[in-house]
Amino acid sequence: MQLSAPAIVCSARPHGETGVIARLMTERYGLIAAYVAGGRGRQLRPVLIPGNVVDAELRQRSESQLPFARLELVISRGPWLGEPLPAAAIGWACALAASTLPERHAYPSIYQALSALLDAVCHAPSARGWLPGLLAYETLVLRELGYGGSGPPDSPDPAAPLAAFDVLGQQLERYLLADRRGDVMGARVLLRQWLARIS
Repeated sequence: MQLSAPAIVCSARPHGETGVIARLMTERYGLIAAYVAGGRGRQLRPVLIPGNVVDAELRQRSESQLPFARLELVISRGPWLGEPLPAAAIGWACALAASTLPERHAYPSIYQALSALLDAVCHAPSARGWLPGLLAYETLVLRELGYGGSGPPDSPDPAAPLAAFDVLGQQLERYLLADRRGDVMGARVLLRQWLARIS
């Protein structure tokens, strides 16, 4: 396998002395896990931040081997990681994709929704501007993976988005994250705590 594609970094975990295994979401090829040599080094560490958009070049010699990736930064989400609420939203959105999507199955609508959500988190003046997008993204993930789901009802009540957020959380725990609830849902719990401060 040899391919080149824009990708969203969804997760990166250390592997060996200096390497990283990155989970990259691409529009055409879906989620791909790949080994990034030197990923913990000074040059690549800022590239492998979840939420970053990269140009990924992936090579794989055999089906049993993890692909090797060379990455070039296109868009950095680093500037928003100093703010707790955007950082929590970016972390959760990427963790949801990394932990629930099957590898190498294309979900172009999820890729587009994640990309738009990350842009909104970074550029909306407040969480009220991107929270509906987050709810739509979570609903889309549930629907694309076969668990139904409909968007939150329109309501003038300012507490309605947080109520919808809580309901969706129960569905995600029950259907998608039943076996990984503690690790992944911890990111969502943190986001919920920060969102409570804006209500």
